[in-house]
Amino acid sequence: MVVFLGCYNAFPLYLSQFGYLSPKYRNPTSGNLVDQDTWEKAIMEFQSFAGLNVTGELDGETLELMSLPRCGVKDKVGFGSDTRSKRYALQGSRWKVKDLTYRISKYPRRLDRLAVDKEIAKAFGVWSEYTDLRFTPKKTGAVHIDIRFEENEHGDGDPFDGPGGTLAHAYFPVYGGDAHFDDAEQWTIDKPRGTNLFQVAAHEFGHSLGLSHSDVRSALMAPFYRGYDPVFRLDSDDVQGIQALYGPKTRNAAGGGAGGGSLPPTRSPKPKAPTELDSELCASPKIDAVFNTADGSTYAFKGDKYYKLTENAIAEGYPKKISDGWPGLPGNIDAAFTYKNGKTYFFQGTKYWRYQGRQVDGEYPKEISEGFTGVPDHLDAAMVWGGNGKIYFYKGSKFWRFDPLKRPPVKSTYPKPISNWEGVPNNIDAALQYTNGYTYFFKDDKYYRFNDRTFTVDQSDPSFPRPTAHWWYGCKNTPSTFNTLGNVRLQKSDEHPDDITNLILDAAGTDERPEADDYSGSGASTIAGVSLSITLLFTVLGALFVGRC
Repeated sequence: MVVFLGCYNAFPLYLSQFGYLSPKYRNPTSGNLVDQDTWEKAIMEFQSFAGLNVTGELDGETLELMSLPRCGVKDKVGFGSDTRSKRYALQGSRWKVKDLTYRISKYPRRLDRLAVDKEIAKAFGVWSEYTDLRFTPKKTGAVHIDIRFEENEHGDGDPFDGPGGTLAHAYFPVYGGDAHFDDAEQWTIDKPRGTNLFQVAAHEFGHSLGLSHSDVRSALMAPFYRGYDPVFRLDSDDVQGIQALYGPKTRNAAGGGAGGGSLPPTRSPKPKAPTELDSELCASPKIDAVFNTADGSTYAFKGDKYYKLTENAIAEGYPKKISDGWPGLPGNIDAAFTYKNGKTYFFQGTKYWRYQGRQVDGEYPKEISEGFTGVPDHLDAAMVWGGNGKIYFYKGSKFWRFDPLKRPPVKSTYPKPISNWEGVPNNIDAALQYTNGYTYFFKDDKYYRFNDRTFTVDQSDPSFPRPTAHWWYGCKNTPSTFNTLGNVRLQKSDEHPDDITNLILDAAGTDERPEADDYSGSGASTIAGVSLSITLLFTVLGALFVGRC
């Protein structure tokens, strides 16, 4: 890990290198001094982009993130997504053709060439799975994307810095699309140690295709290397970004070169009229739990049944029995979430279950008090918050933050009041970090859309809370809004929701309330003045807000 302590010049260099300060500050010997206002603004912009507490100071959390290995491409490039899409950013150029060629003109010194060929093709395939892009390797002749493993200065004026620090960089299509990797890194394939070649290459090729860095922490196009992920998949933010450039996938992979994929279309079915099977959920929208699975599907649990939710309706063929979908799991689940290891955790009463896909993952159930030390029984809701990747549990008027990497996993300052999540009511039924970057809270027949960046329930038209039946279940002849008294009213609208390695959980004995001293995500302080200041800060800096129903 790179440590900056005792090296003040490293900070302007870092902030300048990645687009937060003028290039004139990149050379510490040039005599250009950073004034206090410019310095604080640059730090705040970095903290805002990275989902940190926006303090304008080089606190420990900021220093730690600056020390992480990362992509060498600037963060502040291009433009963000519009109000209906996610937070991906486009830098303004794209390839005019969809059949692209590439060549590895210089291989890494410590890996087998055939293995590298396979990983590079696999990395291109990440993007062809969701578009009509096709990638073909060539040994000779001109290619669209040239790939090289280099060390130190290598002819492009952007030298590498040895192990750690900058891992790789790539050029946007307008600059040729080439990708360079630091050969001083310990590149590895399918191993938790070293730096995973596939993941870094897939990220760099996103730049080669026209994507800038995303401020969604779970996105592949986020700038920081987050370690080997054995259950890799593109975030919906990445998918929307690449499809904004090249459109959705319409052709199969036949004859499509190295990276052709064959995933089904990503568009969800159009809203359907409720059938007898799902009319119960339309008539009584209150649910027990809602969660995303590792494959990106969203499910709602109610009693002994479960429903698959598309972007705007209930999927065909639902509900189904929970015991059929997850053998061994009872009904009346209190809460559920899927962690970044791809495993889903279910909670009921005093017990919890862990599943890998649809199969129970070990000897379960187990006691919550044993696996989740410091978390109460009989929960109302649980989720992994996208702002910091920590697990949050809700019960009554309180919430707990659980971090499996800390001892104890729940700080002594918990529980804290749910009112810290501005606008969210007590006694919620379910919570979900959805694929569009928003957090959703459900209570009775209503839902609240929570903006992690302003750290408050969104101000929107129609306002929140909104009727779950209309917006999430696609139920016909159901109200789309509530009036100021909480009564529902009809409103014509064509808007619909457009919407980790194992946890160290099974050993006893995580830190964060969304507030000024505990802001390791995209949220803001719940102290009114600080919350307002941060909201204004985002406006002044031109921060892009995610749109969604």
